[in-house]
Formats: sequence, C-alpha cells, structure tokens
Amino acid sequence: MRLYPDSTLVQLEFDKVRSLLEAHCKTVYAQQKASHLRIHTRKEYIELELRQSFEYKQLFLQSQYFPNDFILPIAKDLKLLGIPGATLSAEQWVHIRKLCENTASIFRWFDTERRLAFSSMAAIIAGTHYEKQIVEKIDEVLDENGNVLDTASQELQHIRMSLYRKRNELRRVFEKVIGKLAKAGYTADIDESFSNGRRVVAVFAEHKRQVKGILHGESDSRKTAFIEPEETIELNNEVFALEHEEGREIQRILRALTAALSVHAPLLQQYLVIAGEFDFIRAKAKLALDMNGELPNLADKAQVHLINAYHPLLLLYNKSSQKTTIPLTLTLDERNRILVISGPNAGGKTVAMKTLGLNQLMLQSGLLVPVHPTSEMGIFKQLFIHIGDTQNLEFELSTYSSHLLHMKYFIETANGKTLFFIDELGSGSDPNLGGAFAEVIMEELSRRHAFGIVTTHYLNLKVMANHTQGIINGAMQFDEVNLQPLYKLVVGKPGSSYTFAIAERIGLPQHLINKARKLVEEDHFKLDRLLNRTEQDLQELDKEKKQLQKLLRENERLKKEMEVVMDKERHRQQVELLKNQNRITEERLAYLKDMERKLRQIVLDWKKSENKNEVIKNLQNLLFKRKEEIVVNKLAKKVDQKYKELTQHISVGSLVKLKKNYQVGEVKEIRGKRAIVQIGALPMNVELSDLVSVEKLADDEKKS
Repeated sequence: MRLYPDSTLVQLEFDKVRSLLEAHCKTVYAQQKASHLRIHTRKEYIELELRQSFEYKQLFLQSQYFPNDFILPIAKDLKLLGIPGATLSAEQWVHIRKLCENTASIFRWFDTERRLAFSSMAAIIAGTHYEKQIVEKIDEVLDENGNVLDTASQELQHIRMSLYRKRNELRRVFEKVIGKLAKAGYTADIDESFSNGRRVVAVFAEHKRQVKGILHGESDSRKTAFIEPEETIELNNEVFALEHEEGREIQRILRALTAALSVHAPLLQQYLVIAGEFDFIRAKAKLALDMNGELPNLADKAQVHLINAYHPLLLLYNKSSQKTTIPLTLTLDERNRILVISGPNAGGKTVAMKTLGLNQLMLQSGLLVPVHPTSEMGIFKQLFIHIGDTQNLEFELSTYSSHLLHMKYFIETANGKTLFFIDELGSGSDPNLGGAFAEVIMEELSRRHAFGIVTTHYLNLKVMANHTQGIINGAMQFDEVNLQPLYKLVVGKPGSSYTFAIAERIGLPQHLINKARKLVEEDHFKLDRLLNRTEQDLQELDKEKKQLQKLLRENERLKKEMEVVMDKERHRQQVELLKNQNRITEERLAYLKDMERKLRQIVLDWKKSENKNEVIKNLQNLLFKRKEEIVVNKLAKKVDQKYKELTQHISVGSLVKLKKNYQVGEVKEIRGKRAIVQIGALPMNVELSDLVSVEKLADDEKKS
C-alpha cells in the first residue's frame, strides 16, 4: 500500500498496534514479522491471513489445544547444518529433535476433518511433508538428554567399557590409599576431591611431605593440601587418555550425524518457518481477543461499510479504565465517497477519522478488526492523511503553505483506489479564502473518485456537501444541556460548532457574547442556530426511538411467553386425551384377552367332555351374553323413563344416549365423524352415528 506522508503509520497509531502484536509473539520469526507487518493490496493474501487469524481465534473460544510449542531460536543452527564440514553439538541436535517433534504433532493434528474445518491454517503446511527419518537418525546417536549413546559406534562402546573398568580399578586403589592415610591421621575433613579432572586426596598441610605423590595445590587457608597419590598416577593417566579418546570419538560421531542430515537442512528450515507462522497467527488471534476483533466481509473493490466499529486502541484503553466506548457506523461507496464531518471541538471528529483509517490498515495487514461481523470492508491501494499542524521550519513553510503542499500531492495522486483523511480542511488562512480553496480541493478529490473523510467548521463546505453528488454531511452529536460531547456520528446532516452555546455554558459575560453575535452575519448565525436546534431535535427523536424499540422488545417478550403458556396448556389437554384413549384401549384389550382365554377353555372342554350339549350351552352364553341382554333391556327401560329422544343436530355440550348400551353423557369434543362423550368420570370415543340426542324429562312427565 502506498502511504503519504511517511509518518502515516505513526499518525494513525498503527505502530502501537504492531507493538501490541509483537508482545504476543514468542518466536523470533513471529516477532520480526510483527515488527515489519506488511499491508497487502491483493484480496487473496488479505483473505487468507484474515481467515487464519479467525480460525485460530475460534480454537481459543472453543478451548481447543493447538500443538505448536516450539519457540527456540535455532535459525543459526540450521544455517550451520547446511554448511559442508560443519559439526553440530549434542545440545543443538536436541533442539532440532524438539523442532521435528513439534512439526510431527502439527501434522498429526491436521487430520482430514480438521484440514476441512481449518483450511486456511492448513495452508501453512501445504507443499511440505514430515520426514520421520531425521528423528530416527538422531535417536540412533543421542538419548533425550543429549548424551551420545554407547551404541552410537563400536569404537565408542569399546572405549566406554575400558573406561568403566579403569575407573572401577582407580576407585578401589584410591579407597585403599585413603583408608591407609586416614588411619595415619593425615586426611582432612574432606577425604577426596578432583583437580583438573584427576582424583586427588585432601591431607593436612603439615603432613603433605609424608604422602608420596604429585602436589596439585592447596586450599585458600593453606591448611589443606591436594595430592595425587603415586599409586593412582598411572591409573589416572590411563583414565585421562581414555576420556580424551571418548571425546574424539563423540566428535567424530556428531560430525558424521551432521553430514548425514545436512541434506535435510532446507526441510528443517521449513519446519522452523511453520512453527514461526503458527506462532504469528496465534499472536494475531490473541490480539483479536483483546480488542474484540471480528472477520468482516471482504470486498475486492474500494468501499467501506462499517457497523459498530471501534477505535482499537481507544477500546483497549477504555476496557482497562472500565469506560464505555462509542462505536462508529458509516458507509463510503460509489454514491457517497466523501464524508464531511462537522461539530464542536473535542467532539470526536478526529477519532472517527482515525477509527476508519486504523481499522483499514489492520484489515489489509491480516488483523481482525473491532467491527460488527456484518460490516463490509474493501481494499485500497493508497492511503493519504493530513492531520494537525504541519509547519515545516526547514523549508520555511507556514501552516497553510504546508497544508496546500499536502493538498497538491493529494489532488495530483488520488484515484478511485485512494482513501484519504483531512483534518480541518482549509484551516490556517482567511476563512473566506481558505474555505473557497477547500471547496475546490474537495470537488477535485470527488472528481477523481477518491474516498475519504474531511473534518471542518467551514459553513460553505457543509453547504457544498449538501448539494454535491458524491459528498455527504455528517455530524458529531453534542449534549447542549450538560455541555458534553456524545462522540456519536450521525450521517446525513451537518453539525453545529456550538460556539455561542459553549461560551454561555462556561460563563463568559453575556454582553460579550451578544457583541460577538452582532459581528456575525445574521444568515450565518441563523443557520448555525438551526443546525443546533435540528441536532437537539434529532437527539430527542433518537431517545424516543430507543424507548419505542424497548417497548416493542418487551411486547415481543410477553407475546412469546404467552405463546409458551398456551402451548403448554394445549399440550396438557392433548396428553390428558391420550391418557383417556389409552385407558379405553387397555380395557378393550383386557376384554379380548379374557374372551380368548374362555374360548380356549371351551375348546378343551369340547375335547374332554362327553356331554357336548353342556359345552354348547356355555358357548352360547359366552357369545350371545343373554344375561347382559337382560341387563341392557332393563337399563334401556330405565333410561327411557328419564330421557326423551330428540331429532336435533348433535354438537359440543349436547346430552346424548349411546344406542348400543343406553348410557347417557355429555359431548365434550367432536372430531369429524367421532365424538368424545363424558359418561360419569369416564370419557368415551364413539361414532356420531352411534349417538342420539336426548333431553331430560321433568318430574311430572316421568310419573305419566
């Protein structure tokens, strides 16, 4: 991305974001990449890096472990590995082995399912492979602590076996010497020690001439002398020679291992890059968690549609201070390319401008930004900024001269891929003349299809924005009652500077304020007052709108609660109905089972009994239920005495009689051709055709 001026990143505080990112990095590779963070202009690069940050952030949110724990700085070791004739130490090989284990864990983590779910992170290991032979060759030579194994070579095994025997022999001889000297009372409190790798005995200084051997030195107090007994001199020499041979053989083995694995130096450097890349992505994800970074929609064109965007550094500061940060919502597209923000001083105009600038730089660097996920951000190839007093003493330029030099560069270089920010356009000169130039500059930038934000107090720029295509007004809200800025941007209307309102609130003498008003053109004063009143009215409307939305949400909540209650009641009724239906079904099943049992018994009686007539009689009683018929007839007679049949249509609430068993009940529910009839405490599900409407007879009718 092309930046102007050179101090753009500092003015937008992008350098602070880089420092925060660098602090999260653990590897040298990631720290260097963070300190030289690139700002891309190609969509595929930006999208890949954004998605990598987003995927790693999801791992944090889901509390998933990603196996990238290697942070050792071994770039120089790997460079040495690629140099012919070099030898890496055992410690260096232990570090390389850890790098290989880290890489193996990463490759194992990316199974088929995770390669699909975290495809952007998986792109880091695409085009490379894990070579297990490297670890196998290291394990043939070294143990996990970096000690060369006895089995690394036959020669080393032979040397160490000889060394083991000589040391045992030396120990036995030395213990005899110490025992003899101790008995003689020559040894000091510490029986033995080592000097230059040779075993020596500690004796009192006054007895040193009584002990034959080589004097290696005395203690600082001169009370103890360290002597190598003559009995162990030859053995010490042999041990020393074997240790020297062991060292030479170890060096030969390590040199051979380095030569054998030097062919894998480029692959190991790739492994180190992989560890660094994942550390860098992890750092970006940690930064996103700190500042509520999200992944907005990325468009391959110059445009901005921010929803609830925050200034990242201001958000972090307010978080630590437990203060509220006001978000920004704005759109710059082909229809409205330039936003002119007006309003009182210290009202947040510059912060609004920097919020867009810093978020845009972060996005094109692959960092997640603190905006609503439904926001849409495009890609710009140039970013110009002009903020604050820019006097150039070296070239003897005034503020306004410097201002015009910047504007000259802007209008000569800007195009449809440019995002610019100008704070107080036209300031530093006569308001009328400066305002005229500002109007011309803004018109030229609009003609060149550049996108940007301009802050101003000039009335003519507010008027121009109101009737010029591609330019739109915006205002920072201000609480006139409490004399406090609200830091909220309202797009679509110009803002008042609240000059006289602020003067009145802070207590300037009223006659001075009135005198100032007389000096201002009447039309100018009326317009500023109108803007002032309009903004206050809009704030009131905004409050009423929020209250209405609150009431609507409460109404919606109550509606949902009522629906839940109604659903529960409907469900309860359905459950009750099903219970009754199940009870009727169970009674029928019990009747059928009883009937089946009795029929089986009759069949058995038929086979066994000689009196077939008796069996037939029992069968008739069972099938035709003569006794039940008598009971039914009695019941029918009794019902007919109490109820009169009607010809009217059956509906819910009707009193009905069952045609088959003459039971009387009330209709509770009708479902098509069937009805639920409450007979006593028992509801029954019967066909409508089996029912007849009845009416209860009066007492005098019963007697007749």
